[in-house]
Amino acid sequence: MPQFTLVEIVLLAFLLTSLLVQMIYYWGLFSKPAFLKKQPPVTTEQPPVSVVISARNEYHHLKKNLPAILEQKYPDFEVVVVNHASDDETADYLKEIQNNYPHLKVITIAQDLNFFHGKKFPLSIGIKSAAHEILLLTDADCKPASPYWISRMASNYNNETEVVIGYGPYHREKGFLNRLIRYDTFLVALQYLSFALIGKPYMGVGRNLSYRKSIFLKNKGFIAHYSVASGDDDLFINEVAQKKNTRTELSPESFVFSEPKHNFDEWFRQKRRHLTTGKKYKPKYKFLLGMFSLSLGFYYLSLMALFIVVTQLPVFYILVGAISFRFITRLIIHKKVLDKLQEKQILLFSLLWEPFHILLMLMAGIMSLFTKPTQWK
Repeated sequence: MPQFTLVEIVLLAFLLTSLLVQMIYYWGLFSKPAFLKKQPPVTTEQPPVSVVISARNEYHHLKKNLPAILEQKYPDFEVVVVNHASDDETADYLKEIQNNYPHLKVITIAQDLNFFHGKKFPLSIGIKSAAHEILLLTDADCKPASPYWISRMASNYNNETEVVIGYGPYHREKGFLNRLIRYDTFLVALQYLSFALIGKPYMGVGRNLSYRKSIFLKNKGFIAHYSVASGDDDLFINEVAQKKNTRTELSPESFVFSEPKHNFDEWFRQKRRHLTTGKKYKPKYKFLLGMFSLSLGFYYLSLMALFIVVTQLPVFYILVGAISFRFITRLIIHKKVLDKLQEKQILLFSLLWEPFHILLMLMAGIMSLFTKPTQWK
């Protein structure tokens, strides 16, 4: 029987413990969207819906995407666009198309209020101006995957439903950066969709998110976190979403595609801004998300350390077994979830890029502690 050194025993304990935690998350949590069966709508009724968009200097995006929203196949809806102090052709374009789309409502904020940062203020104005109880939020650079986007999201509302969480992928394009962005989006979605499906919703994405106007007003909107530029989606949902009042919509017709960044620095700044909101999550979600990240870090650190100090063949066999077992698990879960989300050509990337992504997120987190990320414009 081989005699392991004390260092090997300690490192193996860290490795196997972190691997066990990882397997609990993958098979106990991330398997939920992976093996989710098609969910029937909770209602056949089609309640009136207000789509709310905040736009600042978004002329080109609005011209490209707004018609697809205005032409949704849904019997009763309005589209509220808040023109937030734009100095491009946004105002002219919105005035022009209002003649063809009477259900388009334009709210104009002529002057920027410099004591408010981000889009929370204009979004609040749009929500309060909405005529209907059911709100559906998206961004100017977003385009629904189908004319049934409103229908699929609204089909989740019954007497208990107050929040509906959707998926917002990015357009597939050529290049490494695009795969990195879509991989990062997939990882974030894997977590928030999985938690929502087990009755612990903690965030949504503002690109594709729905909730009742009454719950927004009841909780005084974004007032609890107005000091944070971002967080109109995740911090608000973290505050109001519960097991009984939240549903998740994952039909491909409900997806809303966004324009990805084409510059690494821009995407990295955006990522840093998003990471700053996590500090304001409820303690239980910070613990659950932190435990997964911590186990991931310990897994790779103990793995690398063992490869350096390993002196016996049995230790090497354990390393190969641990790596293989986790790789197969990730292959199964990632493949099924990526198929459900219709994310193409990033499966291999998702399996191999993980350690580099960890370093990127660690760098973004550290930088966010010492520097202030660029505000939303």
